[in-house]
Amino acid sequence: MAKPQVLILTGDAAESLEVMYPYQRLLEEGYDVKIAAPAKKKLHFVVHDFAPGYDTYTEKPGYTWDADLAFADVRPDEFAALVIPGGRAPEYIRNNPDCRRIVQHFFQHEKPVAQICHAALVLAAAGVLKGKRASAYPELEPDVRAAGAEFVNSEAVVDGQLVSARAWPDHPAWMREFIKLLQQKAPVQEQRASAR
Repeated sequence: MAKPQVLILTGDAAESLEVMYPYQRLLEEGYDVKIAAPAKKKLHFVVHDFAPGYDTYTEKPGYTWDADLAFADVRPDEFAALVIPGGRAPEYIRNNPDCRRIVQHFFQHEKPVAQICHAALVLAAAGVLKGKRASAYPELEPDVRAAGAEFVNSEAVVDGQLVSARAWPDHPAWMREFIKLLQQKAPVQEQRASAR
């Protein structure tokens, strides 16, 4: 039996932890996880952290990882769920028409979507936040409200098929809620050993 597929939409300058944690966590649960980016290439992630004397987070080089496919090649009907990490990638991937097409598919078909941190920018650009309750990086509260959503400053906000969170410190609560929803909508079938 084929495992349900989960798609991660990201790009260069995505937050390393926000890509790798859900990627590995979903693999651990038995899902087939694919990473899509504007182009199929080696992606360069970053690490955001806080340092004394800065009014905002700092950015350092993070992991590199291969994208499995380009946005243009994504057939969203093949995927059970969507994850959009934060970092700086959402600032520019939201301008890609195929990225918006993919996001709109998941909302139109009420499939589970997990977004964290700056990923709210992608949902806003795709026009799918209106009327939702959503968390995001707190400095994005004006953007979430401008998109017609209610901003909730919480570690895991569930509204229908959308599970959102503020940033990587929220990972345990965020992924717990997303996996719970995903297992209801697209459970992994256990492989049974054949009788001998």
